[in-house]
Amino acid sequence: MLEKNLILISIEPIRKKPKRKFVFPVVGKVSYVDKFLFAKHLEMMIKAGLPLRESVSEIREQAGSRKFKQVLDNVISHLDNGESLADSLSKHPAVFDELFVNLIKAGEASGTLEENLKYLIAQLEKNHDLKKMIKAALLYPILVLSSTFSLIGILAIYILPKLIPLFEGFDIELPLPTRILLWTIKVFQNYGLGIFILIIVLVLVFIFISRFRAVKNINHRIVLKLPIIGKLNRNVNLAYFSRTLGTLIRSGIPIIEAMNITADTLSNVIYQEQVKKSISRIQHGEEVASYLKTKPKLFPPVFSRMINVGEKTGKLDDSLLYLAKFYEKEISDTARNLSTILEPILLIIVGLVVGFVAVSIIMPIYEITHGLSGLKK
Repeated sequence: MLEKNLILISIEPIRKKPKRKFVFPVVGKVSYVDKFLFAKHLEMMIKAGLPLRESVSEIREQAGSRKFKQVLDNVISHLDNGESLADSLSKHPAVFDELFVNLIKAGEASGTLEENLKYLIAQLEKNHDLKKMIKAALLYPILVLSSTFSLIGILAIYILPKLIPLFEGFDIELPLPTRILLWTIKVFQNYGLGIFILIIVLVLVFIFISRFRAVKNINHRIVLKLPIIGKLNRNVNLAYFSRTLGTLIRSGIPIIEAMNITADTLSNVIYQEQVKKSISRIQHGEEVASYLKTKPKLFPPVFSRMINVGEKTGKLDDSLLYLAKFYEKEISDTARNLSTILEPILLIIVGLVVGFVAVSIIMPIYEITHGLSGLKK
């Protein structure tokens, strides 16, 4: 030191970097419950004054899922290396989405992590409730239609084939409905397995090609035009847009970043595209409502006006969260009333199918009995 004319200013001990544990890749999905409890417990522990690393470690011990424990082991190793919680969570995008990570990132940057975790918990709860409502709304029609076609299948496989020799044994011209029914039964008897395999292959092919953006775009555009499902899908996307954007703005995330994150959380690609298109207009100084007004079929005029009022008054987050509650109520009402709305349609479909089968059986029996009574005379 002295030989080189250097003066010692400060001295610090060399810190050894902790060894990073090897973490096996996580297979499968982490459940909503695990993610919700992680946010809930983390908020409680931070409120109680526990250090961040200790809080995550404690949650890891309480986690019931082995998959989630693997994820948290990896998160803890990144925290030990000096990374932030948001950066540590972002290493697992399949578990913690952009909304989750960015709310925590904003909380860490502004020192309001506890408050942002409250917003995140509320958002997770609302998203989960929305999914449950949609599933409940679609359950009734699916059950009715599947039960009806199962019954028709049992009739076609086990009962109607026994009537074929009876019909064909009499020298009469069978009515058209009966001929159609008999032809259908014979086709399924001879090629049933092949048809079943073909249907499965077509479904799998459809699922595969639906992953492509162009096909998904067409499918989602068609969904929006359907009478009842279209309205439900529109309300779901408006509710997600409002609550996600409102939550992000309230947590302190800049509007451009918040809009990008919000677009990725929407289920319909048409809404995703329109929200992302609006970002370039916002970057040039326009308000959020100005672009939404040009798409009244996707964003109703009332929706755009409420957002405009929020921007003018400086309470955009309040307006968005109010709209979220409104559309969530609309979805809830639709889910409750969907069985009543669809019941007449389902009855018509079931009636037509059952009526066709009944007429196809009764008409030839009537012809046969009529012929036999003529012979007796």
